[in-house]
Amino acid sequence: MKPPGSATVRKLTHAGGVVFRLASEDAEFLVVQSSRNDSWVLPKGRIEAGETPERTAVREVREEAGVVAQPIEPLGEIAFATPREPVRARFFLMRFEHTAPADEQRGIAWLPYAHAIARLTFENQRQLLAQARRRIDADR
Repeated sequence: MKPPGSATVRKLTHAGGVVFRLASEDAEFLVVQSSRNDSWVLPKGRIEAGETPERTAVREVREEAGVVAQPIEPLGEIAFATPREPVRARFFLMRFEHTAPADEQRGIAWLPYAHAIARLTFENQRQLLAQARRRIDADR
């Protein structure tokens, strides 16, 4: 029997991005303020009918942060339960291209790795950020 609040979700429900841009000698990472509380998170959202996870990630990054970014590769998945539903989200490493009008009014921040990892509220998202950093560093 599963403990209360736990959930096993087999199907992807959400997708999002670990977005970076190169600033001077280091990468900066995009973090956004949650729409539900004061948490700082990676942008993500629900996969809509007929939409691929990559397309969802692109759409959600633009809607939440006003950033157009190109997916490079999948980074990993996280699963968790919310009061409303179980969530399974795939995140993509994404390269910043340009800004665009945001659909949502959220706080956003571009931060160097050490500040971004400290700002993120959830450990599973900090792990994704660390993985993104290793991938970016491997290409330099």
